Amino acid sequence: MSVPKSEYLSSVWRDNIFANRVVFVTGGAGSICSAQTRALVHLGANACIIGRNASKTESVAKEIALVRPGSRVLGIGNIDVRSFDSLKSAVDRCVRELGAIDFVIAGAAGNFIAPISGLSPNAFKSVIDIDTIGTFNTVKATIPYLIESAARNPNPNPDGTTGGRILAVSAAFHYTGMPLQAHVSAAKAAVDALMASVSLEYGPYGVTANCVVPGAIEGTEGMARLASSAVDKQTMGKGIPSGRMGSVRDIADATVYLFSDAGNYVNGTNLVVDGAGWRRQGGVGVGLDEQMVYPDFLLAGEISKNLKSGRKEKAKI
Repeated sequence: MSVPKSEYLSSVWRDNIFANRVVFVTGGAGSICSAQTRALVHLGANACIIGRNASKTESVAKEIALVRPGSRVLGIGNIDVRSFDSLKSAVDRCVRELGAIDFVIAGAAGNFIAPISGLSPNAFKSVIDIDTIGTFNTVKATIPYLIESAARNPNPNPDGTTGGRILAVSAAFHYTGMPLQAHVSAAKAAVDALMASVSLEYGPYGVTANCVVPGAIEGTEGMARLASSAVDKQTMGKGIPSGRMGSVRDIADATVYLFSDAGNYVNGTNLVVDGAGWRRQGGVGVGLDEQMVYPDFLLAGEISKNLKSGRKEKAKI
């Protein structure tokens, strides 16, 4: 059964604005990236999503394809963005089967709660490898096809079609600093810097490179790992200036904007979609229960016990 359109796309976009475009997405089976892909496919694109888990990636690809009759969505599993050769093989298959790559979303990421004192060098490196090296590998593997797409689709294009656009999914933790997120802050700061360089070096070829920066997005795997399940969404929303948590649709709409004719002159920037949450980072408790306050939880060596994790871990630092 297909996800209702209202959950991943607002009503303002005209159908088929991405007709015959192809989007390549790393981390495409994840909560946010699948919504981004779903929106683009609904609006006419075909897609290739990649991931580590083969069955999950293939299953999500089939589900995404349901949003538009006749769409083609490839799901390629067993791909590790940390390995350039692995990623390049997926890129080559995408082009071979779908004919081109017009848009790229670099969304593969890793995250967990950890203080610096409890963060091993290997754990820190793992996040850098997935987020930063993975984004670099994605750029290297896809940029020749983005240059070709940009050449086919001049900016601006009289008929409104677009191509040659790359978007990295970043974060705002490093804007102010965030306890328990040193690893992700470092990784995403590097992603921002990398995408700025891509915009400078490939802008003259007609390619645009930007970051979309999600805030606290309700119902995602990321929030399950970062936010305590003991804190309800209404309480968490009160800590955000806009008064609510975000939705995957908010991020999908931002992606459509950046890839569409409306986003032609947006290049080398970060589009923050977080309800102004980054302006008061302490308002959203990452890794904390409601009663935990800074710096007491750090001095006591405590984090929330109500976090989703792929492995068993102690709440004490």
